Amino acid sequence: QWRDWGGVDQIKELLKNIQENPDGRRHILSAWNVGKINEMALPPCHVMSQFYVSNGTISCHMYQRSADSFLGLPFNIASYALLLHLLAKEVGLKEGRLIGFLADTHIYVNHFEGMKVQLERKPMALPSLKTEKFSSIFDWRYEDSKILDYQSHPGIKFDIAV
Repeated sequence: QWRDWGGVDQIKELLKNIQENPDGRRHILSAWNVGKINEMALPPCHVMSQFYVSNGTISCHMYQRSADSFLGLPFNIASYALLLHLLAKEVGLKEGRLIGFLADTHIYVNHFEGMKVQLERKPMALPSLKTEKFSSIFDWRYEDSKILDYQSHPGIKFDIAV
């Protein structure tokens, strides 16, 4: 949806708009393709995001129509954080905030036991993301970035809810 929406590359358009009019209010990336929803196995939970430039930083406001608190949401947060990181590098801005607007935020019944384990754990220091080799967001590969000082507890198995 981001790279070819009926011939429109939303990422290229977003970057062009940010560079040409950083103060604009229309820096929007949409995943909700009304014409294709019925063809999708699952409509996107992360519906849209809006990017905001201020004082040399770029921030992302992400709207999520549905947030599976223990499986989908952490993945969406990590994905949009990476996107914000790469967009900031592409346009020469500092990374600002990633702000999530979560509509139907829920915990599935079959996640309760794992959730209890998760909530008993002590949070660890947050890692950082570093990308040194960068020429363009369009040439980026996952090997170009490194997660530094990542620590984790042992994995918790969560079944996908149906």
